Amino acid sequence: MDLASNSVNGSQMSQWERLVQLPAAFSQQLHDLYDREALPMDVRHYLSAWIESQQWQRAASDYDLAMVLFQVLLENLDIQYSRFVQEDSFLMQHNFRRYKQNFQRYLENPCVLAHNICWYLEKEKEILQTADLAEQVRVMQVEQGGFETSTQRDLDHRMASLKNEVQCMEHAMMCLEEQQDEFDFKYQTFLIEAPLSGNPDNPQQAKLQSLINKLNDCRKNTLFGLNKLLEKAEDLIDVLVNKEKVEWQRRQQKHCIGAPHRVCLDQLEKWFTCVAESLFQVREFLSKLEELAGKVTYEKDPIKGVKPSLQMRTEKLLSDLLKSSFVVETQPSMPQGKGPLVLRTGVQFFVKTRLLVKFPDLNHHMKVNVSMDREPPQIKRYRHFNVLGTTSKALNMSESKNGGMVADFRHLNLKEQKSGGGAKGAPDISLSVTEELHIMYFNTLFEFKGMSVELQATSLPVVIISNASQQQSACASVLWFNMLSQDTKDLMFFANSPAATWPQFGEMLSWQFLSATKRGLNDAQLEMIANRLFGKQQSYDICSVAWSTFSKENSPDTFWVWFDSIVVMVKANLENLWRDGLIMGFVTKSKEKTLLKKKQKGTFLIRFSESVIGGITFSWVENNATGDPEVKTIQPFTKDDLSQIPFPEIIRHFLILKDVPQNPLLYLYPNTPKDEAFGKYYADKSGLDSPYLIYIKTRLVFVLKGDTLEAVSHMSTDAAEGEVPQPIEPFGNVAVQPVDSLEHHAANCCLDPMLCDSVANLGDDPMYPSCTNHFFDSEPLPTSL
Repeated sequence: MDLASNSVNGSQMSQWERLVQLPAAFSQQLHDLYDREALPMDVRHYLSAWIESQQWQRAASDYDLAMVLFQVLLENLDIQYSRFVQEDSFLMQHNFRRYKQNFQRYLENPCVLAHNICWYLEKEKEILQTADLAEQVRVMQVEQGGFETSTQRDLDHRMASLKNEVQCMEHAMMCLEEQQDEFDFKYQTFLIEAPLSGNPDNPQQAKLQSLINKLNDCRKNTLFGLNKLLEKAEDLIDVLVNKEKVEWQRRQQKHCIGAPHRVCLDQLEKWFTCVAESLFQVREFLSKLEELAGKVTYEKDPIKGVKPSLQMRTEKLLSDLLKSSFVVETQPSMPQGKGPLVLRTGVQFFVKTRLLVKFPDLNHHMKVNVSMDREPPQIKRYRHFNVLGTTSKALNMSESKNGGMVADFRHLNLKEQKSGGGAKGAPDISLSVTEELHIMYFNTLFEFKGMSVELQATSLPVVIISNASQQQSACASVLWFNMLSQDTKDLMFFANSPAATWPQFGEMLSWQFLSATKRGLNDAQLEMIANRLFGKQQSYDICSVAWSTFSKENSPDTFWVWFDSIVVMVKANLENLWRDGLIMGFVTKSKEKTLLKKKQKGTFLIRFSESVIGGITFSWVENNATGDPEVKTIQPFTKDDLSQIPFPEIIRHFLILKDVPQNPLLYLYPNTPKDEAFGKYYADKSGLDSPYLIYIKTRLVFVLKGDTLEAVSHMSTDAAEGEVPQPIEPFGNVAVQPVDSLEHHAANCCLDPMLCDSVANLGDDPMYPSCTNHFFDSEPLPTSL
């Protein structure tokens, strides 16, 4: 039994066990991840329980801890090696001996090893999150999935029928050739024997006439069968090119802006390849017919009359299919970008093309070349770019996870051409940099069995920026174009951009949350956003949003800036809370008061600020002096605030300093006890008494003084020894949110029984009590020293 067998704690599976049970599509990502030397997969597997239980992140910056973990790792490798010796597993003995030798390179700097293992564990989590999202999407789209399955079954059946027709035609060609050989043999025999007999009414002549009639009928039937086969292929090509591929392209457009749509090309590749193989066999059948007609022909031979038209038809169908089979599988994207289709000059980006006709004989034989803007719009100030990097690659099957014919460009970048500002006399259409659209072109030549076709694929329109400050506006353009336009070559889209209907717009907004946090927007949240845009309406379905309203008016505080800042904040600091439904988020102030005033004292809800960009706040209900319910709201917190203090800790320790300090937050709307809702996210205290921490603990808190929210520390570490900092005097409506448990020396503690209600020890030393409710007025300090 290996160490991985200890990784199950009760019914909860370890991270590694979850990974090894993933479907093939995701397990391939795991194989790709461990296709490196820093951490062999064998070591990760056999030491999985131990690896996942260590503090690698802390060890990455703590040399002593890193050295301890390094030594223990070597010991575990020795233990595992001994087990393989007992099991007589020679190969694994060899591998683990080599692994231990390789790990010796970390002896001088074990922190690097800790950092590397941290990186692997984080990448594993990303794979699991992607798999979880895919499963959620599958559940969300059960009805759509059923429809797709029905369509897939129909096409699979038709493909099978086409293959069967090809096999029947292959048999028919064999019968035709045998019949012609029989006729040819008897005819040649007749030519030799007829002059010798001298009988003009030779009965063999009648038999030959009968044979030639049968041969003629057989040729007609074969040509008729080929025609029917081409009709089936033509119908399938029409479905593949004009329906299935078009729908895939539209799904890819929406997927680029966050939609949870399936964009896998494996099924399309299977269908395209099937039809292409069938048509190439038809070409071979036609070549065979031409060969047979060259040996035996006669007046009104149907092959000579029909075969040329069938040949032209076959070549056209095959050409059309091949031209449609070259696509951009992964749209241009920067590794550090927020999404695809926004590129920055001088920054590397990647893009992947794919040929849906998969012929292994063409592996590494077709070169793909990249270029920009073959047909740029003729307007003034339209920029032009050169593509730099490796701009030519061969289509191959080794760079694809599923063996498809791909050219994966990973190191491209763009450089603006300094010369030229648009065609002379071109119209002066005003487009901003982030409204200017560009297209990448990919060209290759298909040559196979005498067939030569030039293929071209184009990317979706990209927005090219030169500064990171343009990223947010560029993303807005990408969202707007791909939400509304199905003409993927319309580079002048923003010269007269259409408005978006509210159903379209609301769906797109929900996708932003779904792609970032795995939880979209519900109807109530979308209604609040619609209310913000249009005011109170009985129905928003007839409302529309203009492009200028979305991203151009009131710059820089546009609707998109407000909304996107919320998404960024939630993704960075509140993803788990949002996914668990603990944040109501989008709710108007008036609706908030209506909801809370009906609830018991201490009920609170969390919403996004309407006025502070990227802000979140909470409101609670309490009774005023007359006993009436009153709703109070805290000053919004921003992403910077939440990076200092986790939001669950703000909720947990929120206090109003009156005569008796109290936390007014008791029930998360509608009636969930606070600790039940947020308890699993409270900070774990078990790691605070570590012997590696030698500094006095501080706790950063927020103090609300009047209308000002300030960040202060519980104590100043600059105080002289024995000096006692003065506590803050309690005053009305002061809200305090601590970040972590406070621990400090007794000499620096003013034990006020009105404020102090808990004492804990630092480590095992009783000389260091800690006070968790003292708040000293000092300069802001970092959360750690």
